[in-house]
Amino acid sequence: MDRLTYHEQTDIENTLKLREVLKTLPPFCRDYFRAVEPTTTTKTRISYAYDIRIFFQFLLDENPAFKDYSMNDFSVDVLDQVQALDIEEYLEYLKVYQSGDKTETNGERGLKRKISALRSFYAYYFKREMIHTNPTVLVDVPKIHQKSIVRLDADEVAILLDHIEHCGDHLTGQKRVFYEKTKERDLALVTLLLGTGIRVSECVGLDVEDVDFKNNGIKVTRKGGNEMIVYFGPEVEKALKKYLAVREGITPLSGHEHALFYSSQRRRIGVQSVENLVKKYAREVTTTKKITPHKLRSTYGTALYQETGDIYLVADVLGHRDVNTTKKHYAALDDARRRQAATAVRLRED
Repeated sequence: MDRLTYHEQTDIENTLKLREVLKTLPPFCRDYFRAVEPTTTTKTRISYAYDIRIFFQFLLDENPAFKDYSMNDFSVDVLDQVQALDIEEYLEYLKVYQSGDKTETNGERGLKRKISALRSFYAYYFKREMIHTNPTVLVDVPKIHQKSIVRLDADEVAILLDHIEHCGDHLTGQKRVFYEKTKERDLALVTLLLGTGIRVSECVGLDVEDVDFKNNGIKVTRKGGNEMIVYFGPEVEKALKKYLAVREGITPLSGHEHALFYSSQRRRIGVQSVENLVKKYAREVTTTKKITPHKLRSTYGTALYQETGDIYLVADVLGHRDVNTTKKHYAALDDARRRQAATAVRLRED
């Protein structure tokens, strides 16, 4: 049997996790999740399941009509009993609510995601004429206010990489030992993120066989499962080769032999570990910017757009399925280009 890739293994784990979450939802919900399977990822379906469970929990906790219900008592008919006003109250509830001992909050994006999940849920049953009303379409989706993109400037990128390369000079004892052990990995990882703009999930999913030095490319599995070759330059090549020389001396745990990047425990490094190491190094470079792996992706996207002015190239390399997503983030960045517009058009000849 062929070995499972990281993404295939993750998909299996997510499928099993989704089945457990579905057991906590009203039984009729399973029809919806079966129907959306071909067009969604397991990760998306898990998010939808959690969001829809919050909606039913809201009905149990806040709506007097359902005070004697349990989760299993809900049938599809309940969707017709909910009115637009109930959905508006639900959105208000989502801003701050209790989940066990924990206080949960949602900002604009959280609210939009949860109402989008509920709209998709209602649309499925309405389209199949299993319900007669769809109050979710009568409620406005919260407006998302665009935030300015947080990214590293060119000098900050250089300072960050220099810091990773030399910060061990000031360390002693066990801290120095740990730094030396992970230095080449950390430098290769951050250089790769900055030099290709790949997502952190794509990065941790890389196998050593995915790196092709003949063409200086890596094979990444994008959102939705599509594979794509992303090319890298000499700086990334140099950092990867130095790390691979160190990697050869590591004996990985069983099942992790193919992973490109190893954790200190000799297993495939995880998303959380990459996020932690990026934050750790970035803190020493800038205190005013909250730098995450996604901000390194933004840094690459910004630099590529400013260098080429080609929004379609940026969209393609970043793996955006819709160029409007890219335009929203990058097309308005370059103030110098906008200034050029002031003198580019002549109204009258001299």
